[in-house]
Amino acid sequence: MATVSELNRFGEEIERLMLLRTAPLAVKMLEKESDIPEGAIRPKTDQGYHLAQCQAFSISRRKGQSIAMLKDDNWCWGPLIAYGLVNPEIAEKLPELKDAVKQIPLIEYGRYVGIVSAPLKTANYLPDVVLIYSNNAQLNNILWALSFGGEGLINSPMYPITSCAFSVVPALSGQYCITLPDPGELGRAQAGEDEIIFSLPKDRVEGLVAQLRMFEERKMGYRHNALWEVMPDFPRPDFYKRFYRECGLEADDVPAWPAH
Repeated sequence: MATVSELNRFGEEIERLMLLRTAPLAVKMLEKESDIPEGAIRPKTDQGYHLAQCQAFSISRRKGQSIAMLKDDNWCWGPLIAYGLVNPEIAEKLPELKDAVKQIPLIEYGRYVGIVSAPLKTANYLPDVVLIYSNNAQLNNILWALSFGGEGLINSPMYPITSCAFSVVPALSGQYCITLPDPGELGRAQAGEDEIIFSLPKDRVEGLVAQLRMFEERKMGYRHNALWEVMPDFPRPDFYKRFYRECGLEADDVPAWPAH
């Protein structure tokens, strides 16, 4: 298992290799208040205001702050129910929430008292989950690198609300997750319209970094992406050609067309 300092280095490396605009996040569930890491800010206790969970994530990834969110710090219903900070049966009394709560992943009520987030590169604790906010091309490169390491198809549910739930809760059980920022995260937490969230358990971070390093060495990583002119009959790997021959199609390369 990677140490805190190793995960800090992994955070720096992911950010550098993927040219991320904001830092990957180290997210940890808190079983008791005394588990709050040293230096973490409690919005209500320390600052006198409340935040939504997506706003706490935004502050952590953009400003580098460690933010601990317990029940009293929250200003949104989603994380309170999803993280088991309040009894989900409360939603039965509210028609506006009743159906939505049936769709979102939930942690059992009472298991945790809160959650803390900080940049992976500076966190002073072992996270449970790492969140990477990227654009679609960066996510594609991450998934491509993982596929070279033997990872198969990644399935993630898509739902228009509670991105704080879908990006964290499934990953706690060892899953990769892909989540769209919800309207609240777009409107109140400055998530970009081109951003998407990739979540992974901490035990898979080292493997991801190894694959990203390999891609960088082969010049297949995101930093080597370029906007090319559309080229007909572009050169292809040999297995493409073998596949085309098996299909009875023209397989050999032709001279490259001149650029216009």
